[in-house]
Amino acid sequence: MPLRRPRPFLAALLLAALSLTCAVPAAAADTPVRGSAHLGMGVLAHDGSAGSPVTRAAQTEGVDVSAYQGNVAWSTLWSSGVRWAYTKATEGTYYTNPYFAQQYTGSYGVGMIRGAYHFATPDTTSGATQAAYFASNGGGWSKDGQTLPGVLDIEWNPYGDACYGKSASAMVSWIADFLTTYRARTGRDAVIYTATTWWTQCTGNYAGFATANPLWIARYASDPGTLPAGWGFYTMWQYTSSGPTVGDHDKFNGALDRVVALANG
Repeated sequence: MPLRRPRPFLAALLLAALSLTCAVPAAAADTPVRGSAHLGMGVLAHDGSAGSPVTRAAQTEGVDVSAYQGNVAWSTLWSSGVRWAYTKATEGTYYTNPYFAQQYTGSYGVGMIRGAYHFATPDTTSGATQAAYFASNGGGWSKDGQTLPGVLDIEWNPYGDACYGKSASAMVSWIADFLTTYRARTGRDAVIYTATTWWTQCTGNYAGFATANPLWIARYASDPGTLPAGWGFYTMWQYTSSGPTVGDHDKFNGALDRVVALANG
């Protein structure tokens, strides 16, 4: 006569089998899908948020958008005082924003001064390759008074190691490669978007780009805080990811005529 297993034993065995079939490694479940990165994706997680921005004289409100926002209500943003915008165009050499046309031309259509940005992935291809991809897929520039120079979004890696597996010197070389190629393709020096903590960690707080490349600093606090080495002032400041209509809101460090001046080069 076969031995009968106690019912508690069978229940435990079934539970163990279910846990093996349903378990998903935490890292795999939490890793974003390639292409989903955007300006400031790592700011809250790494820098946090503290306080409300201090109102300063002669600052101009802006926004930045990606596919995450979908079709944007540009007329609503214009009515609220937003006068400039940046749209994600590309990431690595494997992604273009499917909403780029609506976002980029839509902001232009309501009268905003607008530009495009590239989310860098230094662990996938060279800086030169990504700059060329960006310039060919929305990151170009024309002197029409409404087109801002392209932006290199260089920040925490949402898909793995914060510094993309690169040493500080290798990261600086990658960035230089991107900037040199972008200037050769467009005639403009790209804006650098970053956060001071990431820049310090991953470039060794390199100061060599400050003379040519405007700084767009990310910090969700009452002020932009300490800037990366070399820059004595910021050109733009992303100060929140929870603003009205579109979450990511920014301040240009100057009146509207200075935004126009940057557009015209």
